[in-house]
Parts: sequence; structure tokens; C-alpha cells
Amino acid sequence: MPTMTDRLNSFFQHDAEIAWEPTEPGVKRKIMAYGPDLMVVRVAFEQGAIGKAHQHPHRQASYVESGVFDVTIDGKTSRLVAGDTFFVPENLVHGVVNIEAGQLIDSFTPMRTEFL
Repeated sequence: MPTMTDRLNSFFQHDAEIAWEPTEPGVKRKIMAYGPDLMVVRVAFEQGAIGKAHQHPHRQASYVESGVFDVTIDGKTSRLVAGDTFFVPENLVHGVVNIEAGQLIDSFTPMRTEFL
């Protein structure tokens, strides 16, 4: 399996070669691609799993690849389904509750070095 350094120096990533990392109960992630200014992460949620409310100095854009999620950003909640997106400016508190098992594709700028 390629190392993180190998993946940083590669143009192409193959999903089957990237291991899942558990993050919270019912939640796991794969770091799909990254460089100093951008990171793309696939996050899978089991039904009912929670992405706890948190904040970070990174801007985040997320695409709902599958499933149904209640997404809360800065105290406002919206139910999102496959094909929907959300954007989180830096330092705003945000979190998700999974309603129907699914996956998010999260993009961060700059990259989340603490994920490596």
C-alpha cells in the first residue's frame, strides 16, 4: 500500500488502494488526495452516526455522494441528500447527523495536516 509521501508525489489515487481510518463510532475516512493548499477526504457514515460539532481554521466544501444528512453550520440546520453540497467558512462550528447511511466528499483548504 502506498505511503502518505508516495501519495503526495502521485498524480493519481486509486480508491481500492487507500485504507479506511476510523474516526468516531460509525464513521470512517479515506484521505483521497492532498497537497499543501488542498485536501480531499471521503467520509463514510453508518445510519445514525454523528460527526460531532467542531470548528477548524480551514475552509470546507462538502459534497453529499450518497445518503441523507442533517448538517448544522453556525446553528442553522438543513437536511441534505445525494447531490447536495455545503460550505463551511473557517472557524464556524459545524457537524452532521446521518439519517440514512452514506458518504461525504470533503475538501479542505489549506490541507488538514492533523489528518496525516
